[in-house]
Amino acid sequence: MSRVMAPQVTRSSGGRVARIVIGPGVRRNALTSAGWAGIERAVGRLATDDSLRVVVIEGASGWFCAGSDIREWDAASMDDVELSFQRMEAACRAVEELPVPVIGKVRGAAAGAGCQLALACDLRVMSDNASIGMPIAVLGILVSVSFANRLTAVAGAAAARELLYTGRMVGAEEAVRLGLANACVRGEDLDRRVDQVIDSILGASGAAVRAAKSAVSAIQAPARVAAGAVAGGSPVAYDDFSKGVDAFLHRRRARAHRLAR
Repeated sequence: MSRVMAPQVTRSSGGRVARIVIGPGVRRNALTSAGWAGIERAVGRLATDDSLRVVVIEGASGWFCAGSDIREWDAASMDDVELSFQRMEAACRAVEELPVPVIGKVRGAAAGAGCQLALACDLRVMSDNASIGMPIAVLGILVSVSFANRLTAVAGAAAARELLYTGRMVGAEEAVRLGLANACVRGEDLDRRVDQVIDSILGASGAAVRAAKSAVSAIQAPARVAAGAVAGGSPVAYDDFSKGVDAFLHRRRARAHRLAR
């Protein structure tokens, strides 16, 4: 199993800016169930801080998040798989419910649940070699209404359907065109661009920014409530899911074997 690391949370600008670095720094920051729970706890601790003005979420070692650690699902029970999905959703909801803007700083891949985590952020700034998408159908994962809602809210129904049906990953430039990202910049400029966004937010009235987030969240609330109301049932077609996990792990082991030769 991957190392389970608590998200690293640092503060700057007199404590007004929190930076959360997620993932173990290996396997493209694919997260275990415990990793998702750690994100929820870290974000929850920030939610009551009245001095906080903005949060940045990024992945360790040059990757955002490749979703869940598939190895955790090898021969897992249905209950364990469902618990994992519940923790993914709880982490994303915690990000959405923060009262201050959250910036997703995306390098590498934001895939599957990693895509959902990025979409839970208010703003997404991507490096030009980053990608984002929901390649979950191949694993027999039945997309939840909450997952579909986030994708539809930012990209529209037509794009959401195409990406969910095909599992296609989207490059950063196309992500901006689709509304999945706010900006695409060269990798070496990503830190500077995110810092510029932070400075713009800090230059505005803190009360006004919080009110703006609350107002937009209120507009989105009916869809989120509806998504929660119809959620339920298994997140996977279990037979297809088990086959998909086995095939994924087989490809991963075969590639590791080739590289080791």
